[in-house]
Amino acid sequence: MEHRFDRLNGFTVILSVLIYNIRVIRVLLRIFAHMIDFKRLNHLQICIPRDKEEEARRFYTYTIGLKEIPKPEALIPNGGLWYQVGDIQLHIGTENEINKSKRHPAFEVGNLQTAREHLEMHMVAIKEETPVPGQKRLSFTDPFGNRIELLELV
Repeated sequence: MEHRFDRLNGFTVILSVLIYNIRVIRVLLRIFAHMIDFKRLNHLQICIPRDKEEEARRFYTYTIGLKEIPKPEALIPNGGLWYQVGDIQLHIGTENEINKSKRHPAFEVGNLQTAREHLEMHMVAIKEETPVPGQKRLSFTDPFGNRIELLELV
């Protein structure tokens, strides 16, 4: 009888642990079922001083060759420019104050050497970046102090 009671007590402990684990799993499933389903980066925004759109257009459109795209009508009063870069957009907003920062976009390019030659031809100062395995990298700044990184996967 005592032996059967010990087995029953052990079974109760195992059953309690299983029930607890099932509750934990249910909570985790609820948490993960409501995770944000990120698809991809849609756009990024950098800023320039107010009323400098034409200077920005000269640099981004004519110097580095990005394709300007129209802004939605409702956002035109805010100023700035939008560009298509591969499958994402670069939004150039306007602000009263521009602060130096480490924030920057990094664009993957097909041939970093060709990009380097293009920038040098347009007298854009290039900064060599710290080597990272699997990448060749360089960066430059736009006329407003925004750092732009270009990289090629190798």
